[in-house]
Amino acid sequence: MAAFHHPQSDTLWSYASGSLDEASSVLVASHLALCPECRTDVARMEALGGEMLEDVGTAAVSASSLDAIMAHLDGPALVKSTPVVEKIPANDSVLPRPLRDYVGNGVDAVAWSRLTTGIEYFDLPVRAEGRRARLIKIAPGTHVPSHGHGGEEMTMVLAGGYTDEFGSYERGDVETTDVTQAHQPVADAGEPCICLTVTRGALIPSAIFSLFNRIFPRLSA
Repeated sequence: MAAFHHPQSDTLWSYASGSLDEASSVLVASHLALCPECRTDVARMEALGGEMLEDVGTAAVSASSLDAIMAHLDGPALVKSTPVVEKIPANDSVLPRPLRDYVGNGVDAVAWSRLTTGIEYFDLPVRAEGRRARLIKIAPGTHVPSHGHGGEEMTMVLAGGYTDEFGSYERGDVETTDVTQAHQPVADAGEPCICLTVTRGALIPSAIFSLFNRIFPRLSA
């Protein structure tokens, strides 16, 4: 199934230019492994960025130049064909290659820690000041506590799915939320929802309960 929700264009551009932090890069690379549409977009960005560097030499890329590059993405593709979605080994249909490299193996090798009833997590060993990357496993039907954000949060679904105030997300989908948005993800019925999240800043509980006070410091960067 092709992804319906994708990383924001400025995030893809930062990835293509090599300026994205490691934590966010792991998430984008994992999405690209499953999404030929975004892989094509990134290839276009890399090609256009190369053309820009040839044109301007060592001059910095201005905001207007970036706008021009983004506008070109609606034109003809600069790659010969759409990249093929990664073929994942049959014994591990959850973790794309970028994540398997961090975990060391498939999802069965993840050393989950219990966060609270129905929610487990695993911190990825990434170097990204101010950001945290972690795998989250949520039991079917479980409600994640309603929360806002002290900074940007990106969530990519690896297995199962969830629904919140902004939509429904399945394997490969990426949701980006910021300081203006609060939500309460609810894992879909059926199988556990496994996500990769990248957070900047603290998560902010939407209500004050002792459970929230215990959980949210452990969820925050």
